[in-house]
Amino acid sequence: MGLLDRGVQIKTPEQIEAMRRAGVVVGETLEILRGAVRPGMTTAELDEIAEDAIRSRGAVPSFKGYEGFPASICTSVDEVVVHGIPGERVLQDGDVVSIDCGAIVDGWHGDSAITVALGEVPAEVTELLRVTEEAMWHGIAAARLGGRVTDIGHAVEGYVRSQPGGAAYGIVEDYVGHGIGSEMHQPPNVPNFGRAGRGPKLQRGLALAVEPMITLGTKETEVLDDDWTVITLDGSWSAHFEHSFTLTPDGLWVLTALDGGKAKLAELGVPYGGR
Repeated sequence: MGLLDRGVQIKTPEQIEAMRRAGVVVGETLEILRGAVRPGMTTAELDEIAEDAIRSRGAVPSFKGYEGFPASICTSVDEVVVHGIPGERVLQDGDVVSIDCGAIVDGWHGDSAITVALGEVPAEVTELLRVTEEAMWHGIAAARLGGRVTDIGHAVEGYVRSQPGGAAYGIVEDYVGHGIGSEMHQPPNVPNFGRAGRGPKLQRGLALAVEPMITLGTKETEVLDDDWTVITLDGSWSAHFEHSFTLTPDGLWVLTALDGGKAKLAELGVPYGGR
């Protein structure tokens, strides 16, 4: 592997294959959690399910112990944007739960997140989740070999603002996507806003995590006293989706999607480059 553009890590095809194995573990774990999460359970119970799923697949949770983080997943509820710590909080009908998950296989990382609504939620919240997930996919779909990292964030922002009422959404700027590989967080940063055509060149062997965080109010956030939990400054609800992907000569490969992203990329008219 090489390090180019101020620490950007370029992986060999074999290393990308290891990342795909980690990505599948993450994808399978998130599907288990999507099926398991329900009103009445605690976020700590959800974390136990996640750790068992990751370790039973021969992987190691990326998050546990990362800079002192005490759990295997992040569980961010309602106004919590990211980095919520699983604990004794009991989930309620009407909660919106973001679940962020990472796993390591043979030293290589996968990282992905979903947001799930429990029971009945207001229509504007359902739409927030749809817009956020679609914005993530439009950001990934904007990546091309020879393009630039900011092409992704430009597409994310453009999709959000193009939606009905899109001008009112808060696009969080303090927390962004990132490079991923032998560490969970690597250069370059992948913002969810801004002008296209800037930043490191998109090239074969680069792997990025794209993760828009969108709110029903302000883009401004604050960190609670636990030094992890990030909430919206105005208490508005937020959503968070994430996938890790790479670029191949044939197209895009979404390493944390169980089908490699094939179906969604086809829907968006983008070549699939996975195996």
